[in-house]
Amino acid sequence: MRTIAHIRNFCIVAHIDHGKSTLADRMLQITQTIQERNMREQVLDAMDLERERGITIKCHPVAMRYKAADGVEYEFNLIDTPGHVDFAYEVSRSMAACEGAILVVDAAQGVEAQTVANAYLAMENHLEIVPVINKVDLPNANVEAVSRQIEDILGLSMEHGFHISAKSGLGVPALMEGIARILPPPKTCEDGSLRALVFDSVFDNYRGVIPYVRVVDGELKAGMRVSFMGTGLDSEVKEVGVFRPQPTPVERLTAGQVGYLIGTLREPTDVRIGDTVTGAVRPATEPLPGFREVHPMVFSGIYPVSTDDYEKLKASLEKLRLNDSAFTAQPESSVALGFGFRCGFLGLLHLEIVQERLRREFGVDIISTYPAVVYKVYLKDGSILDVDNPVFMPDPTRIERIEEPIIRAFLVCNNEQIGDCLRLVMERRGEVERTDSLDTRRVMLTCRMPLNEILVDFHDHLKSITRGYGSLDYEHVGYAPGDLVKMDILLNGEIVDAFSCIIDRSKAQAKGRQLCEALKEVIPAHQFPVPVQAAIGRTIIARETIRALRKDVTAKCYGGDITRKRKLLERQKEGKKRMKQIGSVNVPQEAFVSVMKRTG
Repeated sequence: MRTIAHIRNFCIVAHIDHGKSTLADRMLQITQTIQERNMREQVLDAMDLERERGITIKCHPVAMRYKAADGVEYEFNLIDTPGHVDFAYEVSRSMAACEGAILVVDAAQGVEAQTVANAYLAMENHLEIVPVINKVDLPNANVEAVSRQIEDILGLSMEHGFHISAKSGLGVPALMEGIARILPPPKTCEDGSLRALVFDSVFDNYRGVIPYVRVVDGELKAGMRVSFMGTGLDSEVKEVGVFRPQPTPVERLTAGQVGYLIGTLREPTDVRIGDTVTGAVRPATEPLPGFREVHPMVFSGIYPVSTDDYEKLKASLEKLRLNDSAFTAQPESSVALGFGFRCGFLGLLHLEIVQERLRREFGVDIISTYPAVVYKVYLKDGSILDVDNPVFMPDPTRIERIEEPIIRAFLVCNNEQIGDCLRLVMERRGEVERTDSLDTRRVMLTCRMPLNEILVDFHDHLKSITRGYGSLDYEHVGYAPGDLVKMDILLNGEIVDAFSCIIDRSKAQAKGRQLCEALKEVIPAHQFPVPVQAAIGRTIIARETIRALRKDVTAKCYGGDITRKRKLLERQKEGKKRMKQIGSVNVPQEAFVSVMKRTG
Protein backbone atom coordinates (compact mmCIF):
# COMPACT_ATOMS: atom_id res chain seq x y z
CA MET A 1 0.00 0.00 0.00
CA ARG A 2 1.25 3.43 -0.96
CA THR A 3 1.54 6.04 1.83
CA ILE A 4 2.20 9.78 1.66
CA ALA A 5 5.95 8.96 1.78
CA HIS A 6 5.57 7.30 -1.66
CA ILE A 7 3.92 10.30 -3.38
CA ARG A 8 5.98 12.66 -5.55
CA ASN A 9 4.34 15.85 -6.88
CA PHE A 10 6.39 17.66 -9.52
CA CYS A 11 6.07 19.90 -12.58
CA ILE A 12 8.18 20.11 -15.73
CA VAL A 13 9.31 23.66 -16.58
CA ALA A 14 11.41 24.93 -19.48
CA HIS A 15 11.71 27.49 -22.24
CA ILE A 16 9.41 27.04 -25.27
CA ASP A 17 10.27 23.97 -27.37
CA HIS A 18 12.94 22.54 -25.03
CA GLY A 19 11.04 19.25 -24.74
CA LYS A 20 8.67 19.41 -21.73
CA SER A 21 5.71 17.67 -23.39
CA THR A 22 7.93 15.07 -25.11
CA LEU A 23 9.53 14.17 -21.75
CA ALA A 24 6.01 13.80 -20.28
CA ASP A 25 5.21 11.38 -23.17
CA ARG A 26 8.20 9.16 -22.29
CA MET A 27 7.22 9.11 -18.60
CA LEU A 28 3.68 8.05 -19.52
CA GLN A 29 5.14 5.25 -21.66
CA ILE A 30 7.58 4.00 -19.02
CA THR A 31 4.86 3.91 -16.34
CA GLN A 32 2.38 2.39 -18.87
CA THR A 33 -0.20 5.02 -17.88
CA ILE A 34 -1.32 5.15 -21.51
CA GLN A 35 -1.62 2.03 -23.65
CA GLU A 36 0.75 1.92 -26.62
CA ARG A 37 -2.11 2.03 -29.14
CA ASN A 38 -3.38 5.34 -27.68
CA MET A 39 0.08 6.93 -27.64
CA ARG A 40 0.77 9.99 -29.79
CA GLU A 41 3.20 12.90 -29.67
CA GLN A 42 2.54 15.55 -26.97
CA VAL A 43 -0.31 13.43 -25.62
CA LEU A 44 -1.04 15.89 -22.79
CA ASP A 45 -1.54 18.81 -25.21
CA ALA A 46 -5.20 17.96 -25.72
CA MET A 47 -6.43 21.35 -27.00
CA ASP A 48 -6.55 21.73 -30.82
CA LEU A 49 -4.75 25.07 -30.51
CA GLU A 50 -1.91 23.47 -28.54
CA ARG A 51 -1.41 20.76 -31.16
CA GLU A 52 -1.55 23.20 -34.08
CA ARG A 53 0.88 25.71 -32.60
CA GLY A 54 3.12 23.11 -30.97
CA ILE A 55 2.95 24.93 -27.62
CA THR A 56 1.46 24.15 -24.22
CA ILE A 57 -1.20 26.69 -23.18
CA LYS A 58 -2.81 25.09 -20.13
CA CYS A 59 -1.19 23.10 -17.32
CA HIS A 60 -2.04 19.38 -17.62
CA PRO A 61 -2.02 17.15 -14.51
CA VAL A 62 -1.55 13.39 -14.76
CA ALA A 63 -1.13 10.65 -12.11
CA MET A 64 1.32 7.78 -12.81
CA ARG A 65 2.27 4.62 -10.92
CA TYR A 66 6.01 3.95 -10.99
CA LYS A 67 7.73 0.84 -9.62
CA ALA A 68 11.25 1.78 -8.59
CA ALA A 69 14.31 -0.47 -8.89
CA ASP A 70 14.05 -1.37 -5.17
CA GLY A 71 10.49 -2.69 -5.74
CA VAL A 72 8.67 0.22 -4.02
CA GLU A 73 5.65 1.55 -5.94
CA TYR A 74 5.41 5.35 -6.09
CA GLU A 75 2.60 7.66 -7.18
CA PHE A 76 4.00 10.38 -9.47
CA ASN A 77 1.70 13.40 -9.92
CA LEU A 78 3.11 15.28 -12.88
CA ILE A 79 1.92 18.70 -14.10
CA ASP A 80 3.09 19.67 -17.61
CA THR A 81 3.32 23.49 -17.81
CA PRO A 82 3.47 26.12 -20.59
CA GLY A 83 6.77 27.72 -21.60
CA HIS A 84 5.62 31.05 -23.02
CA VAL A 85 6.05 34.23 -20.95
CA ASP A 86 2.30 35.06 -21.24
CA PHE A 87 1.42 31.85 -19.39
CA ALA A 88 3.90 32.23 -16.52
CA TYR A 89 0.89 32.50 -14.18
CA GLU A 90 -0.20 28.97 -15.21
CA VAL A 91 3.30 27.82 -14.19
CA SER A 92 3.16 29.54 -10.78
CA ARG A 93 -0.27 27.94 -10.07
CA SER A 94 1.08 24.50 -11.01
CA MET A 95 4.07 24.98 -8.71
CA ALA A 96 1.76 25.61 -5.75
CA ALA A 97 0.57 21.99 -6.12
CA CYS A 98 4.14 20.54 -6.22
CA GLU A 99 7.21 19.87 -4.08
CA GLY A 100 9.65 19.56 -6.96
CA ALA A 101 10.40 20.87 -10.45
CA ILE A 102 12.19 19.22 -13.39
CA LEU A 103 14.00 22.07 -15.18
CA VAL A 104 14.59 21.03 -18.80
CA VAL A 105 17.31 22.77 -20.86
CA ASP A 106 18.02 22.15 -24.56
CA ALA A 107 21.57 20.76 -25.07
CA ALA A 108 21.93 22.72 -28.33
CA GLN A 109 20.27 26.05 -27.38
CA GLY A 110 21.33 26.25 -23.73
CA VAL A 111 19.82 28.51 -21.06
CA GLU A 112 17.20 30.84 -22.57
CA ALA A 113 15.28 33.83 -21.17
CA GLN A 114 12.29 31.78 -20.00
CA THR A 115 14.56 29.09 -18.48
CA VAL A 116 15.94 31.77 -16.11
CA ALA A 117 12.43 33.06 -15.27
CA ASN A 118 11.05 29.56 -14.54
CA ALA A 119 14.07 28.58 -12.43
CA TYR A 120 13.66 31.71 -10.26
CA LEU A 121 9.90 31.05 -10.00
CA ALA A 122 10.62 27.51 -8.72
CA MET A 123 13.14 28.91 -6.19
CA GLU A 124 10.56 31.44 -4.95
CA ASN A 125 8.12 28.55 -4.39
CA HIS A 126 10.83 26.65 -2.43
CA LEU A 127 10.76 23.68 -4.79
CA GLU A 128 13.49 21.05 -5.10
CA ILE A 129 14.88 21.61 -8.62
CA VAL A 130 16.30 18.76 -10.71
CA PRO A 131 18.23 20.15 -13.73
CA VAL A 132 17.86 18.03 -16.88
CA ILE A 133 19.78 18.55 -20.14
CA ASN A 134 17.61 17.30 -23.01
CA LYS A 135 18.41 16.47 -26.67
CA VAL A 136 21.94 15.23 -25.83
CA ASP A 137 21.84 13.01 -28.95
CA LEU A 138 21.69 16.00 -31.35
CA PRO A 139 24.82 16.50 -33.53
CA ASN A 140 25.21 20.12 -32.30
CA ALA A 141 24.62 19.32 -28.60
CA ASN A 142 27.14 20.93 -26.25
CA VAL A 143 26.49 19.26 -22.89
CA GLU A 144 29.57 20.63 -21.10
CA ALA A 145 28.87 24.25 -22.04
CA VAL A 146 25.18 23.95 -21.06
CA SER A 147 26.15 22.36 -17.71
CA ARG A 148 28.41 25.36 -17.02
CA GLN A 149 25.56 27.76 -17.93
CA ILE A 150 23.18 26.01 -15.51
CA GLU A 151 25.76 26.27 -12.71
CA ASP A 152 26.93 29.83 -13.48
CA ILE A 153 23.68 31.57 -14.49
CA LEU A 154 21.12 29.67 -12.40
CA GLY A 155 23.36 28.63 -9.52
CA LEU A 156 22.14 25.02 -9.69
CA SER A 157 24.54 22.14 -9.13
CA MET A 158 24.69 19.54 -11.93
CA GLU A 159 25.78 16.93 -9.37
CA HIS A 160 22.17 15.65 -9.25
CA GLY A 161 21.48 16.62 -12.86
CA PHE A 162 20.56 14.25 -15.72
CA HIS A 163 21.44 13.98 -19.42
CA ILE A 164 18.55 12.66 -21.49
CA SER A 165 16.96 12.49 -24.92
CA ALA A 166 13.20 12.77 -24.39
CA LYS A 167 12.55 11.80 -28.01
CA SER A 168 14.45 8.48 -27.96
CA GLY A 169 13.98 7.80 -24.23
CA LEU A 170 17.75 7.80 -23.52
CA GLY A 171 18.38 8.50 -19.81
CA VAL A 172 14.68 8.89 -18.90
CA PRO A 173 14.52 5.69 -16.72
CA ALA A 174 17.48 7.04 -14.67
CA LEU A 175 15.62 10.37 -14.31
CA MET A 176 12.53 8.50 -13.02
CA GLU A 177 14.70 6.81 -10.36
CA GLY A 178 16.16 10.23 -9.52
CA ILE A 179 12.67 11.73 -9.03
CA ALA A 180 11.81 8.99 -6.51
CA ARG A 181 15.17 9.43 -4.75
CA ILE A 182 15.75 13.22 -4.81
CA LEU A 183 12.31 14.88 -4.62
CA PRO A 184 10.73 15.16 -1.16
CA PRO A 185 7.31 13.64 -0.32
CA PRO A 186 4.42 16.00 0.53
CA LYS A 187 4.03 17.28 4.10
CA THR A 188 0.70 17.17 5.90
CA CYS A 189 -0.86 18.23 9.20
CA GLU A 190 -2.27 15.22 11.06
CA ASP A 191 -5.26 16.87 12.78
CA GLY A 192 -7.65 15.21 10.31
CA SER A 193 -9.49 18.30 8.98
CA LEU A 194 -9.61 18.60 5.19
CA ARG A 195 -7.71 21.32 3.32
CA ALA A 196 -7.35 21.18 -0.47
CA LEU A 197 -6.02 23.88 -2.81
CA VAL A 198 -7.98 24.69 -6.01
CA PHE A 199 -5.21 25.25 -8.60
CA ASP A 200 -7.34 25.10 -11.77
CA SER A 201 -10.89 24.34 -12.91
CA VAL A 202 -12.92 23.65 -16.05
CA PHE A 203 -16.59 23.92 -17.00
CA ASP A 204 -18.60 20.96 -18.28
CA ASN A 205 -22.05 21.56 -19.76
CA TYR A 206 -23.43 18.43 -18.07
CA ARG A 207 -21.51 18.29 -14.80
CA GLY A 208 -20.99 22.00 -14.05
CA VAL A 209 -17.77 23.41 -12.60
CA ILE A 210 -15.00 20.84 -12.02
CA PRO A 211 -12.22 22.16 -9.71
CA TYR A 212 -8.71 20.61 -9.92
CA VAL A 213 -7.38 20.21 -6.37
CA ARG A 214 -4.23 19.31 -4.50
CA VAL A 215 -5.19 17.74 -1.16
CA VAL A 216 -2.85 19.13 1.52
CA ASP A 217 -4.46 17.77 4.71
CA GLY A 218 -7.17 15.17 5.43
CA GLU A 219 -9.05 13.27 2.72
CA LEU A 220 -11.71 13.98 0.12
CA LYS A 221 -14.33 11.40 -0.90
CA ALA A 222 -17.75 11.16 -2.58
CA GLY A 223 -20.74 11.84 -0.32
CA MET A 224 -18.92 14.45 1.81
CA ARG A 225 -20.19 18.00 2.19
CA VAL A 226 -17.44 20.53 1.55
CA SER A 227 -17.15 24.28 1.89
CA PHE A 228 -15.11 26.75 -0.21
CA MET A 229 -13.46 29.08 2.30
CA GLY A 230 -13.06 32.03 -0.11
CA THR A 231 -16.63 32.17 -1.41
CA GLY A 232 -18.38 30.52 1.57
CA LEU A 233 -20.21 28.16 -0.80
CA ASP A 234 -21.22 24.65 0.33
CA SER A 235 -21.42 21.66 -2.01
CA GLU A 236 -21.96 17.92 -1.86
CA VAL A 237 -19.15 15.90 -3.46
CA LYS A 238 -20.60 13.61 -6.14
CA GLU A 239 -17.29 12.21 -7.44
CA VAL A 240 -13.55 12.49 -6.90
CA GLY A 241 -10.87 11.24 -9.24
CA VAL A 242 -7.36 11.47 -10.65
CA PHE A 243 -6.01 12.12 -14.17
CA ARG A 244 -4.58 9.08 -15.99
CA PRO A 245 -4.49 11.38 -18.07
CA GLN A 246 -8.27 11.14 -18.64
CA PRO A 247 -10.35 11.88 -15.53
CA THR A 248 -10.68 8.54 -13.69
CA PRO A 249 -12.98 8.21 -10.61
CA VAL A 250 -11.39 6.88 -7.38
CA GLU A 251 -12.81 6.12 -3.96
CA ARG A 252 -10.94 8.92 -2.16
CA LEU A 253 -8.17 11.51 -2.51
CA THR A 254 -5.76 11.46 0.43
CA ALA A 255 -3.21 14.03 1.63
CA GLY A 256 -0.57 14.74 -1.00
CA GLN A 257 -2.67 13.62 -4.00
CA VAL A 258 -3.69 15.71 -7.01
CA GLY A 259 -7.10 15.20 -8.64
CA TYR A 260 -10.51 16.68 -9.29
CA LEU A 261 -13.87 16.87 -7.56
CA ILE A 262 -17.36 17.05 -9.04
CA GLY A 263 -20.00 18.61 -6.83
CA THR A 264 -23.14 20.71 -7.15
CA LEU A 265 -21.35 23.72 -8.63
CA ARG A 266 -23.41 25.10 -11.50
CA GLU A 267 -22.16 28.67 -12.07
CA PRO A 268 -18.66 29.59 -13.30
CA THR A 269 -18.56 32.26 -10.58
CA ASP A 270 -18.95 29.60 -7.81
CA VAL A 271 -15.23 28.70 -7.80
CA ARG A 272 -12.14 30.88 -7.40
CA ILE A 273 -8.65 29.70 -8.34
CA GLY A 274 -6.48 29.60 -5.21
CA ASP A 275 -9.46 28.93 -2.91
CA THR A 276 -9.30 26.33 -0.10
CA VAL A 277 -11.75 23.40 0.03
CA THR A 278 -12.51 22.19 3.56
CA GLY A 279 -15.05 19.89 5.23
CA ALA A 280 -18.45 21.44 6.04
CA VAL A 281 -18.72 19.36 9.26
CA ARG A 282 -15.16 19.83 10.59
CA PRO A 283 -13.88 22.92 8.78
CA ALA A 284 -10.25 24.00 8.92
CA THR A 285 -9.50 27.20 10.84
CA GLU A 286 -6.90 28.63 8.45
CA PRO A 287 -7.12 28.67 4.60
CA LEU A 288 -4.09 27.71 2.50
CA PRO A 289 -1.90 30.60 1.28
CA GLY A 290 -3.35 30.42 -2.28
CA PHE A 291 -1.80 32.63 -4.96
CA ARG A 292 -0.81 36.25 -5.26
CA GLU A 293 -3.45 37.92 -7.37
CA VAL A 294 -2.32 38.53 -10.92
CA HIS A 295 -3.26 41.77 -12.69
CA PRO A 296 -3.79 41.94 -16.45
CA MET A 297 -1.22 44.04 -18.29
CA VAL A 298 -2.88 44.35 -21.71
CA PHE A 299 -6.47 45.41 -22.44
CA SER A 300 -8.56 45.09 -25.57
CA GLY A 301 -12.25 45.46 -26.42
CA ILE A 302 -13.96 42.26 -27.63
CA TYR A 303 -17.27 42.69 -29.48
CA PRO A 304 -19.57 40.20 -31.24
CA VAL A 305 -19.68 40.71 -35.03
CA SER A 306 -23.45 40.15 -34.83
CA THR A 307 -25.24 42.03 -32.04
CA ASP A 308 -27.49 38.95 -31.57
CA ASP A 309 -24.45 37.06 -30.19
CA TYR A 310 -23.95 39.40 -27.19
CA GLU A 311 -25.50 37.04 -24.59
CA LYS A 312 -23.62 34.07 -26.08
CA LEU A 313 -20.34 36.02 -25.84
CA LYS A 314 -21.11 36.97 -22.22
CA ALA A 315 -21.71 33.32 -21.20
CA SER A 316 -18.59 32.18 -23.10
CA LEU A 317 -16.37 34.77 -21.36
CA GLU A 318 -17.63 33.64 -17.94
CA LYS A 319 -16.69 30.02 -18.71
CA LEU A 320 -13.27 31.09 -20.02
CA ARG A 321 -12.60 33.14 -16.89
CA LEU A 322 -13.25 30.03 -14.79
CA ASN A 323 -10.46 28.19 -16.60
CA ASP A 324 -8.16 31.22 -16.81
CA SER A 325 -8.15 33.44 -13.73
CA ALA A 326 -5.58 35.82 -15.27
CA PHE A 327 -8.24 36.93 -17.76
CA THR A 328 -10.80 39.65 -16.86
CA ALA A 329 -13.87 41.04 -18.66
CA GLN A 330 -16.06 44.10 -18.00
CA PRO A 331 -19.06 45.20 -20.13
CA GLU A 332 -18.53 48.27 -22.32
CA SER A 333 -20.13 49.85 -25.39
CA SER A 334 -18.78 51.60 -28.46
CA VAL A 335 -20.56 53.88 -30.94
CA ALA A 336 -18.90 52.05 -33.82
CA LEU A 337 -19.08 48.45 -32.57
CA GLY A 338 -22.09 48.33 -30.22
CA PHE A 339 -22.10 46.36 -26.95
CA GLY A 340 -19.09 44.28 -25.95
CA PHE A 341 -16.52 43.71 -23.20
CA ARG A 342 -13.27 45.33 -22.10
CA CYS A 343 -10.98 42.35 -21.52
CA GLY A 344 -7.65 42.15 -19.67
CA PHE A 345 -4.82 39.77 -20.63
CA LEU A 346 -1.26 39.01 -19.51
CA GLY A 347 0.18 39.61 -22.99
CA LEU A 348 -0.40 39.44 -26.73
CA LEU A 349 -0.22 35.65 -27.10
CA HIS A 350 -2.68 35.34 -24.20
CA LEU A 351 -5.04 37.74 -26.06
CA GLU A 352 -4.65 35.80 -29.31
CA ILE A 353 -5.32 32.43 -27.61
CA VAL A 354 -8.44 33.72 -25.80
CA GLN A 355 -9.83 35.10 -29.08
CA GLU A 356 -9.15 31.82 -30.86
CA ARG A 357 -10.73 29.79 -28.04
CA LEU A 358 -13.85 31.99 -28.19
CA ARG A 359 -14.15 31.30 -31.92
CA ARG A 360 -13.47 27.55 -31.73
CA GLU A 361 -14.74 26.25 -28.42
CA PHE A 362 -17.74 28.57 -28.11
CA GLY A 363 -18.49 29.36 -31.78
CA VAL A 364 -18.64 33.16 -31.27
CA ASP A 365 -17.60 35.40 -34.16
CA ILE A 366 -15.77 38.36 -32.59
CA ILE A 367 -13.90 41.56 -33.42
CA SER A 368 -11.30 43.15 -31.11
CA THR A 369 -9.95 46.70 -30.75
CA TYR A 370 -6.30 47.75 -30.45
CA PRO A 371 -4.50 46.32 -27.42
CA ALA A 372 -3.68 48.96 -24.80
CA VAL A 373 -1.94 49.04 -21.42
CA VAL A 374 -3.04 50.68 -18.15
CA TYR A 375 -1.83 54.28 -17.84
CA LYS A 376 -1.74 56.23 -14.58
CA VAL A 377 -3.08 59.74 -15.26
CA TYR A 378 -2.20 62.34 -12.60
CA LEU A 379 -4.68 65.25 -12.61
CA LYS A 380 -4.01 68.82 -11.48
CA ASP A 381 -6.49 68.45 -8.60
CA GLY A 382 -4.23 65.73 -7.07
CA SER A 383 -6.35 62.69 -8.03
CA ILE A 384 -5.02 59.68 -9.99
CA LEU A 385 -6.94 57.79 -12.68
CA ASP A 386 -6.16 54.32 -14.08
CA VAL A 387 -6.96 54.49 -17.81
CA ASP A 388 -6.96 51.34 -19.97
CA ASN A 389 -9.29 52.72 -22.65
CA PRO A 390 -8.48 55.93 -24.60
CA VAL A 391 -12.20 56.85 -24.47
CA PHE A 392 -11.84 57.59 -20.73
CA MET A 393 -8.79 59.86 -21.11
CA PRO A 394 -9.65 63.20 -19.41
CA ASP A 395 -9.32 66.60 -21.10
CA PRO A 396 -5.61 67.48 -21.64
CA THR A 397 -6.04 70.79 -19.72
CA ARG A 398 -6.83 68.79 -16.53
CA ILE A 399 -3.78 66.48 -16.82
CA GLU A 400 -0.55 67.14 -14.94
CA ARG A 401 1.32 64.07 -16.22
CA ILE A 402 0.76 60.56 -17.59
CA GLU A 403 2.80 57.54 -16.43
CA GLU A 404 3.08 54.32 -18.45
CA PRO A 405 3.99 50.77 -17.32
CA ILE A 406 7.68 49.89 -17.67
CA ILE A 407 9.13 46.39 -18.06
CA ARG A 408 12.58 44.90 -17.63
CA ALA A 409 13.09 42.79 -20.74
CA PHE A 410 15.67 40.00 -21.09
CA LEU A 411 16.70 39.43 -24.71
CA VAL A 412 18.90 36.47 -25.63
CA CYS A 413 20.61 36.67 -29.05
CA ASN A 414 23.78 35.60 -30.88
CA ASN A 415 26.86 37.83 -30.61
CA GLU A 416 26.70 39.02 -34.23
CA GLN A 417 23.09 40.23 -33.79
CA ILE A 418 23.74 42.56 -30.81
CA GLY A 419 23.76 45.67 -33.04
CA ASP A 420 20.38 44.88 -34.61
CA CYS A 421 18.84 44.07 -31.21
CA LEU A 422 20.17 47.32 -29.71
CA ARG A 423 18.68 49.26 -32.64
CA LEU A 424 15.32 47.54 -32.12
CA VAL A 425 15.36 48.40 -28.39
CA MET A 426 16.27 52.05 -29.10
CA GLU A 427 13.48 52.34 -31.71
CA ARG A 428 11.02 51.16 -29.06
CA ARG A 429 12.13 53.87 -26.58
CA GLY A 430 14.13 51.37 -24.55
CA GLU A 431 17.57 51.50 -22.96
CA VAL A 432 20.01 48.66 -22.28
CA GLU A 433 20.99 48.31 -18.61
CA ARG A 434 23.54 45.52 -18.90
CA THR A 435 24.93 42.86 -21.20
CA ASP A 436 25.85 39.35 -19.98
CA SER A 437 27.68 36.70 -22.00
CA LEU A 438 25.94 33.33 -21.69
CA ASP A 439 28.68 31.48 -23.56
CA THR A 440 31.04 32.12 -26.49
CA ARG A 441 28.10 32.50 -28.93
CA ARG A 442 25.27 34.23 -27.10
CA VAL A 443 24.56 37.24 -24.92
CA MET A 444 21.64 38.31 -22.73
CA LEU A 445 20.65 41.99 -22.92
CA THR A 446 18.80 43.41 -19.92
CA CYS A 447 16.70 46.42 -21.02
CA ARG A 448 14.17 48.84 -19.58
CA MET A 449 11.38 49.77 -21.95
CA PRO A 450 7.68 50.75 -22.03
CA LEU A 451 5.31 47.77 -22.09
CA ASN A 452 3.26 49.53 -24.78
CA GLU A 453 6.20 49.24 -27.21
CA ILE A 454 6.39 45.43 -27.16
CA LEU A 455 2.63 44.87 -27.47
CA VAL A 456 2.07 44.33 -31.14
CA ASP A 457 4.98 43.26 -33.33
CA PHE A 458 8.12 43.43 -31.16
CA HIS A 459 8.42 39.64 -30.89
CA ASP A 460 8.04 39.25 -34.68
CA HIS A 461 10.79 41.81 -35.33
CA LEU A 462 13.06 40.16 -32.73
CA LYS A 463 12.63 36.72 -34.34
CA SER A 464 13.23 38.25 -37.78
CA ILE A 465 16.51 40.04 -36.95
CA THR A 466 17.85 37.07 -34.94
CA ARG A 467 16.82 34.54 -37.64
CA GLY A 468 14.57 32.80 -35.13
CA TYR A 469 17.27 32.34 -32.45
CA GLY A 470 16.27 35.30 -30.23
CA SER A 471 14.17 34.81 -27.11
CA LEU A 472 12.38 37.27 -24.87
CA ASP A 473 11.19 37.31 -21.28
CA TYR A 474 10.04 40.32 -19.26
CA GLU A 475 8.84 41.41 -15.85
CA HIS A 476 6.82 44.43 -14.78
CA VAL A 477 8.96 46.93 -12.82
CA GLY A 478 6.61 49.86 -12.23
CA TYR A 479 5.59 53.11 -13.90
CA ALA A 480 7.49 56.07 -15.38
CA PRO A 481 6.35 59.42 -16.85
CA GLY A 482 6.10 59.64 -20.65
CA ASP A 483 5.25 62.25 -23.31
CA LEU A 484 1.95 60.55 -24.17
CA VAL A 485 -1.03 61.88 -26.09
CA LYS A 486 -4.47 60.61 -27.08
CA MET A 487 -4.85 60.31 -30.86
CA ASP A 488 -8.33 60.22 -32.40
CA ILE A 489 -9.44 59.21 -35.89
CA LEU A 490 -12.21 61.35 -37.41
CA LEU A 491 -14.46 60.33 -40.29
CA ASN A 492 -16.31 63.30 -41.80
CA GLY A 493 -15.55 65.23 -38.59
CA GLU A 494 -16.94 62.51 -36.26
CA ILE A 495 -14.60 60.68 -33.82
CA VAL A 496 -14.53 56.87 -34.28
CA ASP A 497 -13.78 55.67 -30.75
CA ALA A 498 -12.74 52.16 -31.87
CA PHE A 499 -9.58 53.63 -33.48
CA SER A 500 -8.60 56.01 -30.63
CA CYS A 501 -5.27 55.19 -29.00
CA ILE A 502 -2.77 56.57 -26.47
CA ILE A 503 0.62 56.95 -28.10
CA ASP A 504 4.03 58.58 -27.63
CA ARG A 505 3.97 62.07 -29.19
CA SER A 506 7.02 61.36 -31.39
CA LYS A 507 5.26 58.39 -33.04
CA ALA A 508 1.76 59.88 -33.37
CA GLN A 509 2.17 61.39 -36.85
CA ALA A 510 3.50 58.21 -38.49
CA LYS A 511 0.79 56.08 -36.80
CA GLY A 512 -1.92 58.59 -37.77
CA ARG A 513 -0.82 58.59 -41.41
CA GLN A 514 -0.74 54.78 -41.46
CA LEU A 515 -4.29 54.54 -40.06
CA CYS A 516 -5.69 57.17 -42.44
CA GLU A 517 -4.18 55.42 -45.47
CA ALA A 518 -5.53 52.04 -44.35
CA LEU A 519 -9.04 53.45 -43.78
CA LYS A 520 -9.04 55.22 -47.14
CA GLU A 521 -8.52 51.87 -48.86
CA VAL A 522 -11.20 49.88 -47.03
CA ILE A 523 -14.08 52.34 -46.48
CA PRO A 524 -16.38 52.32 -49.54
CA ALA A 525 -16.92 55.59 -51.42
CA HIS A 526 -20.03 57.62 -50.54
CA GLN A 527 -22.05 60.18 -52.55
CA PHE A 528 -19.86 62.92 -51.06
CA PRO A 529 -16.10 63.23 -50.31
CA VAL A 530 -15.21 61.85 -46.85
CA PRO A 531 -12.20 63.34 -45.02
CA VAL A 532 -10.29 60.78 -42.88
CA GLN A 533 -8.25 62.64 -40.26
CA ALA A 534 -5.94 61.81 -37.36
CA ALA A 535 -6.01 64.42 -34.59
CA ILE A 536 -4.38 65.16 -31.25
CA GLY A 537 -6.89 67.35 -29.44
CA ARG A 538 -7.90 69.91 -32.08
CA THR A 539 -4.70 69.60 -34.10
CA ILE A 540 -4.97 67.56 -37.30
CA ILE A 541 -1.75 65.58 -37.82
CA ALA A 542 -2.67 63.45 -40.87
CA ARG A 543 -5.41 63.43 -43.51
CA GLU A 544 -6.66 61.41 -46.46
CA THR A 545 -9.82 61.97 -48.53
CA ILE A 546 -12.13 59.25 -49.83
CA ARG A 547 -13.32 60.62 -53.16
CA ALA A 548 -17.05 60.84 -53.85
CA LEU A 549 -19.01 58.62 -56.19
CA ARG A 550 -20.07 60.80 -59.11
CA LYS A 551 -22.99 60.14 -61.42
CA ASP A 552 -22.63 61.49 -64.95
CA VAL A 553 -25.57 63.94 -64.92
CA THR A 554 -24.68 65.34 -68.37
CA ALA A 555 -25.08 61.97 -70.13
CA LYS A 556 -28.51 62.95 -71.51
CA CYS A 557 -27.23 66.18 -73.12
CA TYR A 558 -26.26 65.58 -76.74
CA GLY A 559 -24.49 68.76 -77.83
CA GLY A 560 -26.48 72.02 -77.36
CA ASP A 561 -25.66 74.97 -75.16
CA ILE A 562 -22.81 74.50 -72.64
CA THR A 563 -24.76 76.48 -70.00
CA ARG A 564 -27.27 73.62 -69.77
CA LYS A 565 -24.49 71.19 -68.78
CA ARG A 566 -23.06 73.71 -66.32
CA LYS A 567 -26.47 74.16 -64.74
CA LEU A 568 -26.78 70.37 -64.16
CA LEU A 569 -23.25 70.15 -62.71
CA GLU A 570 -23.88 73.10 -60.36
CA ARG A 571 -27.10 71.49 -59.13
CA GLN A 572 -25.17 68.22 -58.47
CA LYS A 573 -22.49 70.18 -56.61
CA GLU A 574 -25.11 71.85 -54.37
CA GLY A 575 -26.68 68.48 -53.63
CA LYS A 576 -23.29 66.97 -52.68
CA LYS A 577 -22.58 69.91 -50.35
CA ARG A 578 -25.97 69.51 -48.63
CA MET A 579 -25.45 65.73 -48.38
CA LYS A 580 -22.02 66.22 -46.80
CA GLN A 581 -23.59 68.32 -44.03
CA ILE A 582 -26.29 65.81 -43.13
CA GLY A 583 -24.90 62.50 -44.50
CA SER A 584 -23.39 59.84 -42.21
CA VAL A 585 -20.41 57.65 -43.09
CA ASN A 586 -21.18 53.94 -43.16
CA VAL A 587 -18.16 51.88 -42.01
CA PRO A 588 -18.72 48.14 -42.62
CA GLN A 589 -17.53 45.64 -39.98
CA GLU A 590 -15.11 44.11 -42.52
CA ALA A 591 -13.36 47.50 -42.77
CA PHE A 592 -12.77 47.54 -39.00
CA VAL A 593 -11.45 43.98 -39.03
CA SER A 594 -9.04 44.53 -41.94
CA VAL A 595 -7.70 47.85 -40.56
CA MET A 596 -7.16 46.29 -37.10
CA LYS A 597 -5.18 43.46 -38.69
CA ARG A 598 -3.10 45.64 -41.01
CA THR A 599 -2.18 48.41 -38.58
CA GLY A 600 -2.02 46.41 -35.31
